[in-house]
Amino acid sequence: MKNPFAPAPAAPRSLRVLARLLSYPDEALRAHAADMAQALAGEGALAVARRGELELLLARLARRPALAVEAEFVELFDRGRSTSLHLFEHVHGDSRDRGPAMIDLIRTYEQAGLLLREDELPDHLSVLLEYASTQPPAQARELLAETAHILRALFSALLKKGSPYASVLAAVLELAGERAEPVAVPEDEPLDRTWEEPPVFDGCSTAGQARPGAAQAVRFVRSATQGVQP
Repeated sequence: MKNPFAPAPAAPRSLRVLARLLSYPDEALRAHAADMAQALAGEGALAVARRGELELLLARLARRPALAVEAEFVELFDRGRSTSLHLFEHVHGDSRDRGPAMIDLIRTYEQAGLLLREDELPDHLSVLLEYASTQPPAQARELLAETAHILRALFSALLKKGSPYASVLAAVLELAGERAEPVAVPEDEPLDRTWEEPPVFDGCSTAGQARPGAAQAVRFVRSATQGVQP
């Protein structure tokens, strides 16, 4: 019996399809949904059941109104930390380490001849998958396996939301030779909330001020929603 978690064969086409599925679902993606499904089937790197899930997602994207699938994508991936496709969001958060990590990743891509568009960020999962598709199988698996803890968290968050995009993350994990199994994920606030400036005079009459007119201590409080995630 074939081990379903054995290292996957070379799968450049499958990786590119998964990368495209995790990019904005524009008209070009929807127009080529059938071609993408055919590429997955032709390469045969994923299990039949997983390919079936991805084919259903592709058909759904092609069938539904453009505005609906685009709005769903933005709401799912751009408005919450737990489902952010920017990998360094899960590793560095808003810390200063994120900038140097971005630069190092860009240099890695450039050494392989992969140049990013101005609107692309190097830590976006779709970009990483595109890069992995250009690498030899062993290196591609190793690269994806290094991100397995992030991929599992993303998979789990999408599964929790009942999103069919969970199948895409499951497929990436399986191509990395990893198990697509759920892990505990914390609830998070929408990014709009985490970027809000705290009120300047929030509760002055009760927060540190014993009575009206009394001197009040100045306190610098770090927002609990802006802490660096592990």
